[in-house]
Amino acid sequence: MKSDLSRRSLLRYGAGAVAATGLSVGTGLALAGPAAAYSWPSQLSQGSSGAAVKELQIRIAGWAAGSAQQTFVSLDGDFGPGTEAALRRFQAAYGLTVDGVAGSQTFSRLDALESSDGSTAHFDFSEFESKDGSGFSGGKVSATTVKENVRRNMYKLEALRKKCGDLAVTVNSGFRSISHNASVGGAANSMHLYGIAADVAISGLSTKTVYQKAETCGYSGLETYTVSWQHVDSRVEYPYGSQSWWWQDGVA
Repeated sequence: MKSDLSRRSLLRYGAGAVAATGLSVGTGLALAGPAAAYSWPSQLSQGSSGAAVKELQIRIAGWAAGSAQQTFVSLDGDFGPGTEAALRRFQAAYGLTVDGVAGSQTFSRLDALESSDGSTAHFDFSEFESKDGSGFSGGKVSATTVKENVRRNMYKLEALRKKCGDLAVTVNSGFRSISHNASVGGAANSMHLYGIAADVAISGLSTKTVYQKAETCGYSGLETYTVSWQHVDSRVEYPYGSQSWWWQDGVA
């Protein structure tokens, strides 16, 4: 977690927690927008294509389904029915007009989930770094690729967090270097080695409940809910993933 009083602090802990520090939340400091929000066009809708559509798809990927379903939002830059359906769920969850069209209100809400360093409102890159101190290096893909994969996962986790009542999500394990993965007994081709997996826990919720919510977030890898953390990954979306769905406990 960043140490400065930031917009992220207000979003993560609430105005009351920030006010308890003795600092004002009315100065505009805590509510300031990200330093460099994405440059969205005026509108995106079915039939749109290009880089902005792909970025939209990344940010709403966690809204892939309305119930347990083995599906995901394709990050192909083409605004089709799957993207529209995910966008409608996002709009409904955040109290926006549900029209399946991304306009100024939707973009403002998406920008509010973005932090100035490219991470998201409730997650820091540092939470996903390898526990052996190697950062995002030493895995099976470049550090730059790992960081982008982590960013994409953050947006799915933002959706999971929202679906779990905005409860804080603890990341127990994110990216792992090859050496760290070996030291903890991870699988030889663990999805953690690419930055496309996370082991998370949500205080106050059972692992089974988290598993059930994750079934709607476009995750293709879900470890059993009989342990104290929930493993989530996006293995079918990447060429180095296992290319098959793995929900260890089926539909819970």
